[in-house]
Amino acid sequence: MEVDGFVSPHSSLESPAVDRRVTGAIAATGFGILGGSVLDATGGLVGSFSPRVMGEPDFVSTLHRTTAEPSACAEPEIDYEGLPQGAPSSTHMLAGAVAGIMEHCLMYPIDCVKTRMQSLHPEPGARYRNVMDALQQIVRTEGVWRPIRGVNVLAVGAGPAHALYFACYEKIKFSLSDAIHPGANSHFANGVAGCAATVLHDAIMNPAEVVKQRVQMFNSPYRGVMDCMASLLRQEGAAAFYRSYTTQLTMNVPFQALHFMTYEYLQELLNPHRQYNPSSHVVSGALAGALAAAATTPLDVCKTLLNTQEAQAVHVIQAGAAGAAAAFRTVYRTGGVPAFFKGVQARVIYQMPSTAISWSVYEFFKNVITKRQHEKRLRGDRDGDK
Repeated sequence: MEVDGFVSPHSSLESPAVDRRVTGAIAATGFGILGGSVLDATGGLVGSFSPRVMGEPDFVSTLHRTTAEPSACAEPEIDYEGLPQGAPSSTHMLAGAVAGIMEHCLMYPIDCVKTRMQSLHPEPGARYRNVMDALQQIVRTEGVWRPIRGVNVLAVGAGPAHALYFACYEKIKFSLSDAIHPGANSHFANGVAGCAATVLHDAIMNPAEVVKQRVQMFNSPYRGVMDCMASLLRQEGAAAFYRSYTTQLTMNVPFQALHFMTYEYLQELLNPHRQYNPSSHVVSGALAGALAAAATTPLDVCKTLLNTQEAQAVHVIQAGAAGAAAAFRTVYRTGGVPAFFKGVQARVIYQMPSTAISWSVYEFFKNVITKRQHEKRLRGDRDGDK
């Protein structure tokens, strides 16, 4: 009996020594021997040894592999879009906090310009033709650090606000999507999740927005963030920090609903497999932010008025009027319909890179953290098997 390539022509498989050599040689190729048959690594029959018959080869069945089945020890594919099983929501919170801080800090100078350009009665020294002209004038007349004055209070508020924002969005989005369209994306779920996340986000962010915008105004009377906070508490009370909350929600709920629905829709077009794709996150985020910003600029103008309480405009509000309705009337009486779109250019220019940065940073950190948690869980499984 012979096996070409494994045993010399004069050897016999009946010999124990030869049997060991053959078995070892075959095992090295990923095959095994059982009862004169050759098995592959998964146990499939691929050939057999039989006595020589004249004119026939010793190895009756040519070697072939059966259809490979997944190995039990193969690593499962990482589900990037969702958290690994058993992983805490802190993944989204950490990624969201980093994204929020980077977004607001990097775009803060443009945000300062937007606040000033939305002023209903700008002073002669704060009249700007466009965003670049505004930045140049501010740096030339007020110093190089003036466009970022107040960034510290925004960074402190943006961290926890965006942590809850993204964690709440992801949780509600997946829960509602599974209930409405199991295994598929739901634009309705995306919109509802964005609205719910906004309520939590603005509850934390509103006081920081009030302080930030008062410090950003031209000829601001405050020496810094702490002086502004102390003056607000002393002169207007704690309610001043939430005077614009209802207007903020009125603006941000449609803004975020439109923002998230547009982003998820563009992701379906540009990134249908929902893998980590930086370019698709940047483009989708920028376009979604631009559309949502332009559509909600009138509400942002009213919010800025309530936050800054411009002396020249506030006297238009009747003594008994207050809140969002009064702000709307004041804006209209001051400049008509065009007044609702003051600073729209700066707002769109601010939001496009802002949302692009936010989404790209968030998706990057979510991807990194998810991979690390996945690898850690696999190491734990291997240690448990040992």
